[in-house]
Amino acid sequence: MARRALVMLEAASNSLRYVQAARSIGLHPITLLTDKSQYQYLHNSGSEVIFVEGRDVNAFVHQCSKLRMTYDIAGITSPSEEVYATVGYLCRHFNLPGPNPVSIERCCKKFTQRRLLGEAGVPIPAYRVAANTVDVENAAAEIGLPVVVKPAVGVGSSGVRLCRKMDELCEHTSSLLARAYASQSLPRILVEEFARGSHYSIELMGNEVIGVTAADFGDPPHFVCRQYVCPAPLAAEERKRIVDISLNCLQALGLGWGPANIDLRWTRLGPVVIEVNPRLAGAPNPQLIELAYGIDLIAEHIKLAIGEGKECPLRRRHSHVAAARILVPDRDGTLDWISGESRAAAVQGVAELKFDVAPLTPIVRKGDYRDRIGYVVVASPTPARTKAILQRAVDLINWSITPFTAIGK
Repeated sequence: MARRALVMLEAASNSLRYVQAARSIGLHPITLLTDKSQYQYLHNSGSEVIFVEGRDVNAFVHQCSKLRMTYDIAGITSPSEEVYATVGYLCRHFNLPGPNPVSIERCCKKFTQRRLLGEAGVPIPAYRVAANTVDVENAAAEIGLPVVVKPAVGVGSSGVRLCRKMDELCEHTSSLLARAYASQSLPRILVEEFARGSHYSIELMGNEVIGVTAADFGDPPHFVCRQYVCPAPLAAEERKRIVDISLNCLQALGLGWGPANIDLRWTRLGPVVIEVNPRLAGAPNPQLIELAYGIDLIAEHIKLAIGEGKECPLRRRHSHVAAARILVPDRDGTLDWISGESRAAAVQGVAELKFDVAPLTPIVRKGDYRDRIGYVVVASPTPARTKAILQRAVDLINWSITPFTAIGK
C-alpha cells in the first residue's frame, strides 16, 4: 500500500508546525519549494523537500503527478498566502478538498477585496487605487492626510507605511514604484484612510470565529506588531459585533473553507476591517489560540485538507489567557550576543521562547514582519498572571547590537 502523504507548497513561519502536525497523524510531509532560501524554515524538520522550477500551476501539477506514482497524496495545502490560490487549483485538478482558488485570488488583490467588502456593506477605510505618483498625491488629497500607503498585493505589512506629510508620501511612493518596476510587475498602490483605534486579529476556521486576539503595534510610520493577547479583553456586545462583521467578510469574498484571518480596528465609529487574509495568521497566533482554548488550528486545517475535518463547531477544551511579546531590535547593526534565554524559558507559564537570528547576524530593519528577531509566548488562567509572567520572562532577556557605523571605525 502506498504511503499517505501531505503535499505542502512553499514555506512560512508556521511550516515546522505543519510538518509536525502531519507526522502526528501518520502522514508523510512533502514540501515543494521554488525558493531555495525558504529551506531554512525546514532544516531538520522531518519533511521531504523537493525543489520545483517555476511557480505556475502546471509545474506543480507535473510534480504532484510524479509523486502520485510513489505516494497516496491525501491532501495538498500551504502555510503561505502567496501560493494558496495555486493550492486551490491543484486540489480541484486532483479532486481533493481545498479552497476556492477564484475567491483566494480576489481576496489577495487588496483593491478587489476592498471593493467587494464595500459593496457588501462591510465597514472599511476610505481608499483609492493608484498607478503613479500623481495618482497617489490626488488620492491622499481626496482622503486627507495622514494616509496609509501600501502595495496592492503583499503580506506581512511589507511596504506598508503611514504617511503624514506630502514629502513622506512622495518618498514612499517612489520606493514602491521602484520595487514594482524591478520585479517587472504592474504598479498598483493602495492609498487608504488611517483608521485609528485598538487593533484586533480574528482567527476563523470554516464559517466559525475561533478566537479574537488584541494586537499592539510599535510606533508609526511602520506597522510592526509588538504584543498579542488572546482572548482580547472585550465586552460581550463588542465581541458579537466583531464576529458578525467577520462572517460578513467571508460571505462577501466567497470564503468559508478552511482558515482565515481578519485584521480590524475599533474606531470611534466602531469596528473597521483593515484586511482579510485567506489563510492562518503566522506564528505565534495559532499557538495563542491553542494555549487559550486547546484548539490546534494547524491540525484542524490539515484534517480538512485530507477530508477528515469536522463540519461541526470546534470544541474548546479550556479557557486560559495567552500572550506573546515580539522581540524587535531598536537599531540596525550586528547582533553581538543574546543572553537570558534559558532563564526566561524556565519561568513557569512560558510556553515557547524562540529566536529567529543567531549572534553575529547583520540586522537591517525593514519596517515589517521581517524585523522580528524572536518572540516569547506565555499562558495562565488569568489576565493579570499572564501579564506578569510575560513581563518577567522578557525582563530576563538581553541582547547587544553594534551599529554598522561603529563597526567601520
